[in-house]
Amino acid sequence: MTKTPSSSYIIRFNDCDLLGHLNNSRYLDYFMNAREDHLRDFYQVDLTSYFNHGLGWVVGGHEIAYIKPALYNEVVSIQSSLLYADSELLFLETIMMNKSQSHLKAIMRTKLVPISTQTGKKSQHPSDFMNWAKSIENEAINHEENLQVRLKQLLSTFKAKSNLAT
Repeated sequence: MTKTPSSSYIIRFNDCDLLGHLNNSRYLDYFMNAREDHLRDFYQVDLTSYFNHGLGWVVGGHEIAYIKPALYNEVVSIQSSLLYADSELLFLETIMMNKSQSHLKAIMRTKLVPISTQTGKKSQHPSDFMNWAKSIENEAINHEENLQVRLKQLLSTFKAKSNLAT
């Protein structure tokens, strides 16, 4: 089972600014939609079933770095990973790259907090959910490092790949 699912998306006209760059706020939508797609397509997880059983999530925070613009009509690749899960938190990382995955465009880290859909209050992940979440946790990425450290690692990796290709 992959811990870093990836899929392709086309940057849409209505998501762009006058220069044809993906609007900064729309990166969040692309990243969150990609993660939902990855849950469905790679793990057969439908968020609706969790909501129907009283479990939902709210965003506790996003941290994002924009590296290179995503352009109108460009095909991009978005990869997501669950970096860490505990009873009161999910910590995700999503990365946007060009189609061939040779250039980094943006990276986002997101904290999700479980809530009860009946009360709207903070909740805890049930044990069966935690067992599943721990099985897909990407331990290859240090979730305790800050975004700038992770960004340097990624840029170094992309540069090394680029050097190998030449």
